[in-house]
Amino acid sequence: MPVVYIGLGSNKGQKIRNIQEAIRRLKEKITVTRISSLYLAEPVGTRGGWFINCVVKSHSTYSPDYLLRELLKIEEKMGREPRKPGEKKGPRVIDLDILLYGQVTIEESNLVIPHPRLTERKFVLLPLMELDPEISHPVQMKKLKNILNELNDSHRVEKILEVSNGSCQNNPLK
Repeated sequence: MPVVYIGLGSNKGQKIRNIQEAIRRLKEKITVTRISSLYLAEPVGTRGGWFINCVVKSHSTYSPDYLLRELLKIEEKMGREPRKPGEKKGPRVIDLDILLYGQVTIEESNLVIPHPRLTERKFVLLPLMELDPEISHPVQMKKLKNILNELNDSHRVEKILEVSNGSCQNNPLK
């Protein structure tokens, strides 16, 4: 089974509870092995309040397309409204993104893996590095920690809930 990293974010409602609920729902679909700490992040390219973000490390037997459909179902069930054509990104109860799916690369209209803005977002790279500091980008063939060190992103991101070892057993988010 490939290792899959999924980014979670919420900037609407009870953000920490939204993340907890999304993780609970993810665990019904895939094997979640680790969960990063929670990070408070200044919004990038969207309106609305600051985000709570984290990343989960998982294993899935689902194809990337099927996994995406399952993530979209979770978002919908949690109250995320689909964006209308031409509308800028706005506040969202939950946002679930496939960041990496093993070493798979996909470039389709509805799915791009690795996530196309993965290397531009400190709020994604920091929790990813927490889970696996040696992970490499499958296209750029660079370690993500090196990409993070070279990143010019002035948006504020700070850890707000530290998870001692990221495992699901000791994680306050389970």
